[in-house]
Amino acid sequence: MNKMNLTKRMKMLGFFGLVVAVSVATNLTTSYISEKENSGSNSQNSQLPASYAKFANVANAMETDFTVAAELTVHAVVHVKTKTPMKVQQFGGGGFPNDPFFQYFFGQPQQQPRQQQEMPMQEASGSGVIITKDGYIVTNNHVVDGSSEIEVTLNDKRTFKAKVIGTDPNTDIALIKIEANDLPIIIFGNSDSLKVGEWVLAVGNPFNLTSTVTAGIVSAKARNINIINSQMKIESFIQTDAAVNPGNSGGALVNTRGELVGINTAIASQTGSYAGYSFAVPVSIVQKVVADLKKYGVAQRAFLGIEIKDITSDLAKEKNLKTLEGAYVGKVSELGAAKKAGVKEGDIINNVNGVSVKSVSELQEQIGRYRPGDKITITILRENKEQKLNVELKNQQGSTGIVSAQNSEDVLGGTYKVLNDKMKQQIGVDYGVEVKSLSKGKLADQGIKPGFIILKINNQPVSNAEDVQAAYDATINNGQQDKVFLIAGLYPNGKIVYFAINLAE
Repeated sequence: MNKMNLTKRMKMLGFFGLVVAVSVATNLTTSYISEKENSGSNSQNSQLPASYAKFANVANAMETDFTVAAELTVHAVVHVKTKTPMKVQQFGGGGFPNDPFFQYFFGQPQQQPRQQQEMPMQEASGSGVIITKDGYIVTNNHVVDGSSEIEVTLNDKRTFKAKVIGTDPNTDIALIKIEANDLPIIIFGNSDSLKVGEWVLAVGNPFNLTSTVTAGIVSAKARNINIINSQMKIESFIQTDAAVNPGNSGGALVNTRGELVGINTAIASQTGSYAGYSFAVPVSIVQKVVADLKKYGVAQRAFLGIEIKDITSDLAKEKNLKTLEGAYVGKVSELGAAKKAGVKEGDIINNVNGVSVKSVSELQEQIGRYRPGDKITITILRENKEQKLNVELKNQQGSTGIVSAQNSEDVLGGTYKVLNDKMKQQIGVDYGVEVKSLSKGKLADQGIKPGFIILKINNQPVSNAEDVQAAYDATINNGQQDKVFLIAGLYPNGKIVYFAINLAE
């Protein structure tokens, strides 16, 4: 019995020793691995799966609590309501001839004057983002374009009248301002660091439902959807699947830290409402445009002076190209910045100041960050060999100077007087502005005399000097080569006159 008990005890001690040895070995191994991970060793000889070292980052990426981001941003997103003069089909005032051109502007004239009434207004709404404590607000150009009144409602229900500081149809960005202080703001983030699959929030006022927050992920970047109606457009949208509807335009796209990464602008829909994807102007573009509008009143657009297109498989085969990435140069302007730098037709631009560009939209986005006179370095592929070229960017006029926002009075040479009720009743309209005086300028060049009553400019009714300036700004900044300023009006004696002024000349 004693021998048997001794044997059992020896076996148990041996088993216990084995357990201790295994435990010690396991601890030592774990400690070794931990030390290797903490030391940041990433040598090629390491056999550890990469997912071990990146586990903490994966956990952070899976964070889906949006409450902090929503709280940080919802108070800085405003409701923008606008009133825009509707196109008037008819107006009273007998004696006007049956002139088709006149009817194009004013509709079919009635034979008898009608009773004086207020001009019909079209109401619309969108969103905006407060970016300074003293009331500067960024929104979309299409939200405020053509409006005669802008009202901003804050999240705390206070309302303010707003004025337009400047607009940029090429990026669909506008800057407006209200007179207020100590306002909540959204901090600018970095849209360049956004990754496809990253969570984002859309904050705005869809369908007049104020302070609405929706969530989604970044579906794509540098997306061109051909929605901006301008020859010089810059489209490099952030695409998301966050629900965005009419009224969200001009609102905020923010990351999970509550930083502004884009301005919600458009939706992809066959019904006019959200159907899967929405698009935002990246803050990398917004920030530069807003700074220009605030300082100069107009966006400072830099140009390379080239015609470019994306590289397709067919184009690569036709031109014997070895890549599908970059922007293919189809034509080089003789007076442009690219020509002076040595860019040639057939070159492929694939890098701007160290930033890779894979498409036309990405190249436009990068160039859009600079002003005329800025010097950059681009990388081109020519005959499948890389070259670096130094470029001094120019403005649309071919110089390196800053473009100033012009006062219409300086160019047109007119001062204006609001029509009194008697004159409005006499001519049978509810709008119009009288030319009070003329100096040297395009109005006098056309033969316009003091006393002429301007009724419409580019088919939009005008009632004061501010309306004339707004029409002038819209024509100058329309992104088209032709800057036609089409004026329709009459003299007090009933003589109807039309003028077409090319502001580009």
